[in-house]
Amino acid sequence: MKDKILLAHGSGGKLAHELVEKSFVKALANPLLAKLDDSAVFDFSGRLAFTTDSYVVSPIFFPGGDIGKLAVCGTVNDLAMSGAKPLYLSLSFIIEEGLPQSELEQIVDSVQKAAGEAGVEIITGDTKVVHRGSADKLFINTAGVGIIPEGIDISGDRARPGDKVILSGTIGDHGIAVISQREGMSFSTKLESDCAPLGDLVAEMVNASPNIHCLRDPTRGGLATSLNELAKQSGVSIRIEEEKISVREEVLAACEMLGFDPLHVANEGKLVAIVPDGDADKVLKAMRKNKYGKSAAIIGEVRAEKPGRVVMKTVLGASRIVDMLVGDLLPRIC
Repeated sequence: MKDKILLAHGSGGKLAHELVEKSFVKALANPLLAKLDDSAVFDFSGRLAFTTDSYVVSPIFFPGGDIGKLAVCGTVNDLAMSGAKPLYLSLSFIIEEGLPQSELEQIVDSVQKAAGEAGVEIITGDTKVVHRGSADKLFINTAGVGIIPEGIDISGDRARPGDKVILSGTIGDHGIAVISQREGMSFSTKLESDCAPLGDLVAEMVNASPNIHCLRDPTRGGLATSLNELAKQSGVSIRIEEEKISVREEVLAACEMLGFDPLHVANEGKLVAIVPDGDADKVLKAMRKNKYGKSAAIIGEVRAEKPGRVVMKTVLGASRIVDMLVGDLLPRIC
């Protein structure tokens, strides 16, 4: 049982302290975390962005990542979508009794690597252990804070008619990678989740143009849901072109087999930006210089008529309404 998480690891006693020291503090070492106070104290100046999220993905390991990498990237990306520079995260683990400690350490290692790439520090957290059967291996809750540079005002209600819609890359990779692992599907080529931290990409976009109106990471509900959210928040319509939207052949094949629309499948390393027409080309140029925006493309524009509606011009030249996802296409995808 030495390699298993026990209920006693969540008791607050000796085993709990040993787990925190061995599995978390040592791996995620930084001066704020090392104090082990009940809260982290830090200085900042400027406008603060704050977010929280929870991660229950199943399985906890999937092609291209795991629940630890996902938790860091997802939280960092939520901060970045407001134009903020992510700084600090909290990380709380709810662990099912019996989880192998080796798996926990593998996940914490992923957390450390993702945080390092994102340039953030894990400065506080918590660990709880629940009875076997009361959770599914491991759940993670996060909170994150970041600083918004002066002069940046990015929000879902700022899209304006004439703006261009830019997508940073292929869609549907994360959702299909997770469901393929869950269901034992295989492809002739390797398909991995696009899980990635986008803070640096956003910083480069903002440097190219401080006038970006909206940013959104199309996670659950996919690109279709994000565009519908932005259209409703801003009181505009959005028209996109199917031929401009990039989807991997493996993702298309899986969606056809499963009856999914790629526009509704989750992403964890992509963003959609709405920018003024005059700034679109320079933002696009900046995106394509970043490894997470190499295949970025302008996929549509914002219009005034029929507010709240998203319409797609198909490859056949027809138009169809793109609705927000109803229900849960892929449960426990993040």
